[in-house]
Amino acid sequence: MKILLVTQNEPFYLAESFHHLLENLPEGAVLSDAIILPSSPFGKKLSFFQRAMHTRAIFGNRFFMRYAIRFLVRKLGRSPSVEDTLRKHGVRTHRIVGSINSTENLDFIEGLDADVLLSVAGNQIFKRPLLDIPKICSLNLHTALLPKYRGLMPSFWVIRNQEIETGVSVFMIDEGIDSGPIVVQKRMNIEGMSQETLIRDSKLLGMTAICEAMEKILAGDMTTIDNPEDQATYYSFPTREDVLEFRRVGGRFF
Repeated sequence: MKILLVTQNEPFYLAESFHHLLENLPEGAVLSDAIILPSSPFGKKLSFFQRAMHTRAIFGNRFFMRYAIRFLVRKLGRSPSVEDTLRKHGVRTHRIVGSINSTENLDFIEGLDADVLLSVAGNQIFKRPLLDIPKICSLNLHTALLPKYRGLMPSFWVIRNQEIETGVSVFMIDEGIDSGPIVVQKRMNIEGMSQETLIRDSKLLGMTAICEAMEKILAGDMTTIDNPEDQATYYSFPTREDVLEFRRVGGRFF
């Protein structure tokens, strides 16, 4: 079973997560190709400078400096990137220009002959012609317990809302926002966690959930869990006021 991954070159957590995934995929599942989209942590296209200034304005100087230093250390220390990690495991990586839904890109993706399309931090909207290309299904990893916390940055919002539990959901992509039927869902206790720890641990838990989803598909088990609209909550990217409230309730970024 050939898997096509759609992701981005996120510099802090994804490389380690993908190493875990590729070490633990079930026999019979092969991650053959990966499309690397431009990084876009805010859910929209911004230049590197715009992303940096946006981060500083919303999260403050301490947050900005911490991640800026980590970014520079990783670059200077030549820590493996997402692409480096994938290539080390024999995955062919591809970069595309423009929308993933363009006719040219759809033709290219169809030629990769994937059975399953897997999105992890895929930061573009997937339209129906793209979703119809893989032979079996299209899956996405969301680091929250759907139908709650649809949308952006659930690691921030669950701490901001003082939840004691969150989790991950691997679901079938439809044309809504995090609204498709759930294939695998796993829970985790987050009492006392910083956001940094939660991001790292939830991404690793997500890789385990992806492996379980692939095991189900290989076994021909396409049963799903409901993801009901009437129980859904949706969150967008936090504002400066949201960050101040996050800190007021005892939330920690590190």
